[in-house]
Amino acid sequence: MTEDNIKKIYFCKKCVESNQRFMGSIQHLDTKDGIKQRTSFDDGVCGACNYFEQKKKINWKEREKELIEILDKNRKNDGSYDVLIPGSGGKDSIYLSHILKYKYKMNPLTVTWAPHIYTEIGLHNFQAWQKMGFDNELHTPNPIVHRKLTKLAFKNLLHPFQPFVLGQLNLAPKLALEKKINLIIYGDAYFEKGVGGNLYNISGFVNKDLFHSDSEDLYFGGVHISEIKKYGISKNDLFPYLPIRNKSEEIKNLTVLTLPYYLNYNPQSNFYFASEHSDFKVNPYRSEGTYTKYSSLDDKLDNLHFYTWFIKTGRGRTTEDAALEVRNNIITRDEAIALVKKYDGEFPKKYFKEILDYLDMNEKNFHEIIDSFRPKYIWKKSGKKWELRQAVWMK
Repeated sequence: MTEDNIKKIYFCKKCVESNQRFMGSIQHLDTKDGIKQRTSFDDGVCGACNYFEQKKKINWKEREKELIEILDKNRKNDGSYDVLIPGSGGKDSIYLSHILKYKYKMNPLTVTWAPHIYTEIGLHNFQAWQKMGFDNELHTPNPIVHRKLTKLAFKNLLHPFQPFVLGQLNLAPKLALEKKINLIIYGDAYFEKGVGGNLYNISGFVNKDLFHSDSEDLYFGGVHISEIKKYGISKNDLFPYLPIRNKSEEIKNLTVLTLPYYLNYNPQSNFYFASEHSDFKVNPYRSEGTYTKYSSLDDKLDNLHFYTWFIKTGRGRTTEDAALEVRNNIITRDEAIALVKKYDGEFPKKYFKEILDYLDMNEKNFHEIIDSFRPKYIWKKSGKKWELRQAVWMK
């Protein structure tokens, strides 16, 4: 998609998704001036909705057979771990780990990259997850380095979650190689959100280029690895965030899957499952930026992360949640439009003071950076107030 085509804003006629939704990228290649690919559209319908039309034709019994064949191929009988499950203790990781251990009789090791700043509920859910009967490896990154990278990513990319994403992506395969576990399974249905390549040719296998590269041309927080020492970060400090390197042969033996390709479930059904099978807790109120109570529970920077989506693309967490619920026939498109109008782009004020402290900046600097990332074709200023030029509720 060319830059001129990107500037033509439109919305899915089946759900509320915008053509500005980022397709997803290889995080260690992100630069400030790089053009991100957007989600696919076909005759006014977004790629995710088109995938859901294909989903109606899926033979789920056959898909489950495919899954069982992969599990059986990797199953071990010596008591060692045979599958690695990245997760946080949220609804998806609870469902994924429970079903693999108790239904399919695998012996999973769960692995967690710690949040920037745990919320009280996030820490409770993480501990409740382990109390269900799972071994876990928790990696808590060097807080000084993690904070420096987060500040760089916020200032250069308006992507404060990039260090977390890098750590989360790279930790699991590194640990799998170390523990000689050849199977990694994720619970996130990225293709149901319009992310990840050709949505007409979906596979259950995850692209290994996300966590493997032998190139020296790597970026962290928008800074080339050769320049990172200027910011008080050594190459040794970067090890947890680096993709796997110089292990092409070992990587070939890794099978990396996403479970929603093989089993039919959705976020709401996972919420009900987690509530029934564990001491999973939700917010007593809706999460900022959306209307659900079970979104963005783990990290105090979560809501800032989704707010930055809204700034850069004009679509936030409510658009993401509502579009998916339209596809799952939970709400109508008209209901979704009303929810987007009411909640999308809500400012993350609950933890704002802690966010400013973590980023080591004042409110003025924060808003200057935020405003510098507003695309002119998406935003206009009316007096002192920023407004969207186009929105799904506008006629």
